[in-house]
Amino acid sequence: MPHGAHGRPPTRRERWNSFKESPFLPATVLALILAAAAGLFAGSYTYSMADPTPRHVPTAAVGAYDEGRGGTFLAGMEKALDASLKIRAYDSRTAALEAMDDQEVFAVLDVRDSGRSVVLDVSGASGASVAEVLGKAAPAVGEETGVAVTVRDVKPLQEGDPRGLVIFYISLAAVIIGFVGAIQLSVHARALNPLERIAFTAAYALLGGFVIAAVVDWVLGALELPFVESWLILALTMFTSGMVFTMFNTLFGRWAMLPTWGLMVLLGNPSSGGAVSWPLLPSPLGVIGRWLPPGASVNAQHTAVYFPGHQHVFPFLVLGGWALVSCAVFWTWRHRHPGGREGGPSHAAGGAAA
Repeated sequence: MPHGAHGRPPTRRERWNSFKESPFLPATVLALILAAAAGLFAGSYTYSMADPTPRHVPTAAVGAYDEGRGGTFLAGMEKALDASLKIRAYDSRTAALEAMDDQEVFAVLDVRDSGRSVVLDVSGASGASVAEVLGKAAPAVGEETGVAVTVRDVKPLQEGDPRGLVIFYISLAAVIIGFVGAIQLSVHARALNPLERIAFTAAYALLGGFVIAAVVDWVLGALELPFVESWLILALTMFTSGMVFTMFNTLFGRWAMLPTWGLMVLLGNPSSGGAVSWPLLPSPLGVIGRWLPPGASVNAQHTAVYFPGHQHVFPFLVLGGWALVSCAVFWTWRHRHPGGREGGPSHAAGGAAA
């Protein structure tokens, strides 16, 4: 049994000090954190994806959708879905379909013959889960209300991606490999100076994005990509994810993985809209997800693949904003980052600060 300074049994304070200086304290803390992370990981994905339920589904409407049988059918749809169809009226089906291409609406409700018949155009490419929910509910409601219903998928998914999940998978790969790459640079290339670290993060992002796109399109043929655009979206995603970890590593040191994992994996991926379309997500996640790198990546990639010519600037602003802020934080406090070489910018800044 260990003894204190004078041969007596160690006091509680001495035992605690000994424990703090041993490797057992960080190992114990890490075990508790990993257990909590496992529960949070399972909980966040189950909460978001296990039972997708529509809340508000933006829907274009053409014709007398709010009169007679048309109004009855619409009320029946909302009751069947236990959700509201956020109706946007258009003068023509052409204008409504243009709104679908701009991803402003997920379906087009065309009420004909004074409400005796309805054509519901859905878009599997806009969200397979939303199209499936609407496609199942509409015929049943039509039978109940005496309305003849025709459901058509006017923007179907590609044959190699029948569930619309490939974009989610490639974006997930870019996010995870992005910050894992930054972790590996910190471990195996610790001596990199700040500009070198940013440059190598950009280098593996460009290479990694190219390989992901090439494997999915050229090797597996799962998804026909607009190759250059998809490659650059994946590269920007990987670079942003890597720099987010680098920023947290600068601010929190060895615990940087906690905020990175929480932001990108626990919150960002389930709310990205890649596995479950945002109208089916719990409302806060549907809003938050678009402002995080995984959601921005999915949105940009989704539009590039299925809605060419209708790309939005917002997801690129989100990715670019996170990358810029991360680089700025890293550069401003680069002397705190655990790395760099003697006499390099990192150490020089550290010496000046001291």
